[in-house]
Amino acid sequence: MKFQIILDRDEDCVWITECPSVPGCISQGQTKEEALENIRDAISFCLQVRSEQGLPLTIETRQIQVAA
Repeated sequence: MKFQIILDRDEDCVWITECPSVPGCISQGQTKEEALENIRDAISFCLQVRSEQGLPLTIETRQIQVAA
């Protein structure tokens, strides 16, 4: 499965990752590569837990255009 993620750095220069289509799926890493590896693991774990709890695996996300 493919998922879109958000990747950003916080004020301490730690890479924060989030998968918007999987509720509560957030991870981090000291390097970008570590953060990307960690979010892959987090997505797998979150999907497993949601499945075990009988929850929908993902929620709908969309992109919209906003005039700036």
